[in-house]
Amino acid sequence: MARKGVMSDQLKEEIAKDLGFYDVVQREGWGGIRSRDAGNMVKRAIEMASRQAEEKK
Repeated sequence: MARKGVMSDQLKEEIAKDLGFYDVVQREGWGGIRSRDAGNMVKRAIEMASRQAEEKK
């Protein structure tokens, strides 16, 4: 059974563009990115979610 992703495709693409490796995603798909880039994506998404949670307080 495939796992459903937590991040939307739009959010993943936006973060990949910000971090500078979206060109790799376009050429090779998400499986082509380095594990460091994947980790940086998760870190960025957590930072964004934390900021949104703080703004709601």
